[in-house]
Amino acid sequence: MRLASMRYKDYVWPHNPRVYTIEYKRTMGARKVPFGRYHLQDLGPAQRVMRGEGEFVGEGAYGEFKKLATVFYAGGPGLLVHPVWQTSNAYFVELSLRQEPRADYVGYSFAFWEGYDGHSTGVQVTGGGGEPETGPAAGTAGERRHTVRQGETLWGIARDYGLSLTELIALNPQIKNPNLILAGEEVRLA
Repeated sequence: MRLASMRYKDYVWPHNPRVYTIEYKRTMGARKVPFGRYHLQDLGPAQRVMRGEGEFVGEGAYGEFKKLATVFYAGGPGLLVHPVWQTSNAYFVELSLRQEPRADYVGYSFAFWEGYDGHSTGVQVTGGGGEPETGPAAGTAGERRHTVRQGETLWGIARDYGLSLTELIALNPQIKNPNLILAGEEVRLA
């Protein structure tokens, strides 16, 4: 079975990295109590860390690494689309180069940290001004809207409805700052 290429922001890997790992972490608090005992408190999951290793080979191998490094230096979160992992909003936090003394080979490793965007499991859509309904298919046939809830982001809303962030922003020119949406605000979906 041939897998799709891995992508991050506008960069598409020419071939998928050789090794992938995902680290799931949980933050725990330990508090000392009398008589040499302790109490553990589960503080919840920490960020998911996605790591990988790969090579660029052939003429232009170093040029391909420079393209990847350019994406790293751009900063900020982006959409990480992986052929096996779940698509996630992630930060590109590590990039390492392992180069043999050859112009046609570059080995590299990377790490992404998944950003928590506060999405919820249920989706609310208002039809024609009535009570909110749940589910991405709810709403009127012509124009569908979503009422923003506390902690939601445009990226999370776009993902829930199968839209790209660019499409959702284009449908909502009234939103001047896509990084700032408020609970109760209506977002047009179609």
